[in-house]
Amino acid sequence: MTDTDTQFSRRQIVAGAAAAATLAGAPSPALAAPRATPKGFLWGTAISAHQSEGNNTASDSWLLETNKPTAFVDPSGDACDSYHRYEEDLDIAASLGLNCYRFGIEWARIEPAEGMFSQAALDHYVRVLEACHARKLLPIVTYNHFTVPLWFAMRGGFEVADGADLFARFCARATDRLGPLIGMATTFNEANILDLRRILPRFASDAAAENARAMVAAARRRTSSPNFSSMLFGDPDKIDPVMLDGHAKATAAIKASAGNFPVGISLTMQEIQGVGPNNRAAWAEQTQYGGWLEAARKADFVGVQTYSRLRFDAKGLMKPEAGVPVTDMGYENYPSAIGATIRFAARHIGKPIYLTETGLGTNDDTQRVAFIKATMAEVGKCLDEGLDVRGYLYWSLLDNFEWTSGYAKKFGLVAVDRTTFKRTPKPSAAYLGMRARANRI
Repeated sequence: MTDTDTQFSRRQIVAGAAAAATLAGAPSPALAAPRATPKGFLWGTAISAHQSEGNNTASDSWLLETNKPTAFVDPSGDACDSYHRYEEDLDIAASLGLNCYRFGIEWARIEPAEGMFSQAALDHYVRVLEACHARKLLPIVTYNHFTVPLWFAMRGGFEVADGADLFARFCARATDRLGPLIGMATTFNEANILDLRRILPRFASDAAAENARAMVAAARRRTSSPNFSSMLFGDPDKIDPVMLDGHAKATAAIKASAGNFPVGISLTMQEIQGVGPNNRAAWAEQTQYGGWLEAARKADFVGVQTYSRLRFDAKGLMKPEAGVPVTDMGYENYPSAIGATIRFAARHIGKPIYLTETGLGTNDDTQRVAFIKATMAEVGKCLDEGLDVRGYLYWSLLDNFEWTSGYAKKFGLVAVDRTTFKRTPKPSAAYLGMRARANRI
């Protein structure tokens, strides 16, 4: 995620055990005591390929990050070097007592040129999947987490109708090789991310949006590709229908390929609240999801990804409410939004629910522990209400590349030295692990 002045991702758009015990302290009076989770409940973390692997040179984002002008504070560069250090990352996740690991496979590595599929890249992801199983971590695979191959962006990306077919072809080829090892999967990460942009009018006119347009224009000149389109910075009216088609075709292709695993969809689901008469909350809620609620009803499960709430009055989006703490990302630290969006998913989608992402951008790890505790309490309430919630995954395992914000914003349970890549678990990691090992939410 990036800062509120330059970011376009969802987090941006929404604008040791002893140490853990000390931080956790006694349960807050406002929070119910932790309750046991249902059998098979998943405890994990989420991470993406581009944000952690490093040197994803064949992707559209790599070009945009190295453009002049660019909307990115930093280039991704080596990121966390997880492409080579994935076993160390998995060792940390397993040592915490987690039982699943959500990560992405990078299309630009697997198909670096149109129609040319890299057996070496597929073999790499086979090794990652095998390493998950060796540590008893159920691998949850994301086929696309915002980035696409540069060749795909140059031909128009998801603004061109046959982009859906090309994405489905990639998913089929990847599943042919990886499918027998995949535990669960989603096609797109936050498939409705561009619909969220529709309810945030500042991105249509402010300096950040102008900077992004200049960056894309420079990319078109640099590649001599007038149709260049990047998912996060493209035209929602053109991209959304193609991604909906791509999701449907990719799901069919995955299910027709190797393996036998549930295929779901993850959505950005920020709580929408209305304030005062004639407020625009109903419009904002409908617009945030577009056609993706219907798509989710046909999926095997829905991944809820919630970070905060958005309030709307009669004039539109409101500023953060006075007295409510604000995160380093500039939006409200509002854990109860997680309960609200899980209930929304249960009411309007009716599929098994996994909290596939929530997290807090902060340099104060005591705040992260408090956020984890509060969001777990929200999940516990939903379970007490009989809702079919099957997992809690925190974003992110590592302090990684947060899109246009670069490396300034910290969501990770584990700090990463930018020079040596040394991983240092924070007390919040120990706290999450303590709850996971006890299997109490």
